[in-house]
Amino acid sequence: MTASVLAVAAVGFTLQFGVTDVLNLAYGAVMIAGAYIAYVINQAGLNIWVGLVVAVVACSAGSVLLNSGIYTPFQRRGATPITLVIVSLGMTLIIEFGTQAIAGGTSVSYTMAQGPSVRAGGLVLTAVQLVVIGLSVLVMIGTHVLLRYTRLGKAMRATAANKTLARNCGIRTSRVINLTWAITGALCGLAGVIFAMDAGSFDATSTDLFLILILAATFLGGPGQAYGAMLGAVVIGLATEISAAYITPSYKYVVGFVALLLILGVRPTGLLGARA
Repeated sequence: MTASVLAVAAVGFTLQFGVTDVLNLAYGAVMIAGAYIAYVINQAGLNIWVGLVVAVVACSAGSVLLNSGIYTPFQRRGATPITLVIVSLGMTLIIEFGTQAIAGGTSVSYTMAQGPSVRAGGLVLTAVQLVVIGLSVLVMIGTHVLLRYTRLGKAMRATAANKTLARNCGIRTSRVINLTWAITGALCGLAGVIFAMDAGSFDATSTDLFLILILAATFLGGPGQAYGAMLGAVVIGLATEISAAYITPSYKYVVGFVALLLILGVRPTGLLGARA
């Protein structure tokens, strides 16, 4: 489950970074905002899956607005990458504590049935967990089809490789970037809701530590590498959960942080990234 949630989040994060050149550390805050949007829909008496769809659409639109209203003006003024990182940290605080001011500081949870359980040896999975894993697999397949077999996917890869050259070759890079923010924002919203389902209860700051795992998975596979994010999510997700069986579960995120430091120190380009 952790690997599935992490894979959806990491693929969206790495595509966003690879195509737009923005290390959007507000990604986790947008995730939790999506989780709360689904919660509001759920508390109105609608099925959580309806809330999930609404959250996906809302986070997609919100991510496009975040880019066009905040990041793009800074880029036009020649802001350095570290400046954009600081801006994204500021947006994290604004989104998280704005959400907290509206929703309150207490933890909440969805009203939903887990469905029947499926047993296979010592493994026990509920129907909801199977659906989440299935959604993750569909996202991975969809990402592969998008990047390999569609014109938009090829334009995204070209823009990520060399934005100026792509523009000179006739690719409307601004449109590609906007569509990338829309797609990755949708993945962010999906990741936020299934993260909340997996966690059971959540509050406005629940994704702060989870962002470390997203970064670890992204850099393990290689920044901007969608397939690398998939690989990194499986490795980091399994490593953190297995380690929780041998150490205090509350410290399992330390494993992701240590992995991130080792990756940056040994191979900053990641397993699937080109050697510097």
